[in-house]
Amino acid sequence: MRDNALANWRPGPAKDAILGYLAGIDDIPVDERIACIDNDGTMWCERPNYVQYDFFLDALQRSATADATLADRPEFAAVLDQDAAKIGELGLARIAGALASLYDRRTPDEFAAAVDAFVGGYRHPKFGRAVSDLVYRPMLELIGVLRSHDFTVAIVTGGGTEFVRRIAGALYGVPPELVVGTLIGYRFDRDDQQSPLLRRSVSLLGSANEGEPKVAHIQTQLGRAPIVAVGNSGGDREMLEWAAAGPRPGLALLIDHDDADREYAYAGSAATFTDAEPITATANRLGWTTVSMARDWECIFDEPDGQAPDQDERRDD
Repeated sequence: MRDNALANWRPGPAKDAILGYLAGIDDIPVDERIACIDNDGTMWCERPNYVQYDFFLDALQRSATADATLADRPEFAAVLDQDAAKIGELGLARIAGALASLYDRRTPDEFAAAVDAFVGGYRHPKFGRAVSDLVYRPMLELIGVLRSHDFTVAIVTGGGTEFVRRIAGALYGVPPELVVGTLIGYRFDRDDQQSPLLRRSVSLLGSANEGEPKVAHIQTQLGRAPIVAVGNSGGDREMLEWAAAGPRPGLALLIDHDDADREYAYAGSAATFTDAEPITATANRLGWTTVSMARDWECIFDEPDGQAPDQDERRDD
């Protein structure tokens, strides 16, 4: 292990738990060394809005400027008005379906271009940072250390799979096939020259990727169970339980957002259902390792004009 491994993790129980776990995995076959890491709130900042939500909000605002009748649709009206009560009344699933319709019948390449354009111009409303500068530096270091121990690292997100696949390579070195998220359906079609192509639909394939579905989707899409899992909310509970309870020694890490000065302080909760108990209480009861952003991380973000992470921390071996 390199001398600067986890350089921005302060000495303490969390860092000791990670390094101690990795020191004891020599008997675990390499093909079983799977780490599944949540995205929003675990790899990058998710407040005040999910980045992907802002992507769809931006698309809706531009579309509504061109077609004012879009504001007549209740879901769009609630989003455009930023009416949290109405959004809650309608439900996230209904809101998400309406927003997905903005890209109905778009090809994968067209959607990817839209993601690129948004990411290129995005700046966080509080920090003024680009998307690449919202990634947690200590988590990039953790990915680097896991890869140095021959782990395959997957991103398992509640967000739309295609959005996260488009950014995961540049931000984390995770290829598209190692991103597990909420899946949108596609339709086979042909262009004017009768060449085959795919178009997005508004239908979901299965459930939103949160809670129990995260475990099911990891199995169906990756075919291998994680022995390391990292998350920050009740939506990650089952994934962390699964990693910790397997036949091999497992490591479950919960990122606790308790640093209002450098980021935000809030309790991580599921987006699509009501948590049975606070996720920090679950972690304490089940013996997971809780990572305090305030106590355990020397820095949260890289400086915007700082050096890029080492290449072996951003690629998947």
